[in-house]
Amino acid sequence: MLELYQRVTLIHDLPEYSLKTGDVVTLVDYVTHPSGGENGYVLEVFNAIGESIDVIAVPMSAVQPLRNDEILTVRSLAKAS
Repeated sequence: MLELYQRVTLIHDLPEYSLKTGDVVTLVDYVTHPSGGENGYVLEVFNAIGESIDVIAVPMSAVQPLRNDEILTVRSLAKAS
């Protein structure tokens, strides 16, 4: 299990939130699935200047820890169509 307040990366697109694979988010809580499915994480999404722009819940399998061979990048937040 990942640690609270750890930065993690998404491993697939989440178009319903306008988020993409590789976006960096912060894990802020753990969520138990109400009917026995995959447990999840509550993630806080920040813009490039550190302002909180969203809080979302995703399955644990949707994120992975950052690695030391990765670099951060910046992109515009495109609204889902």
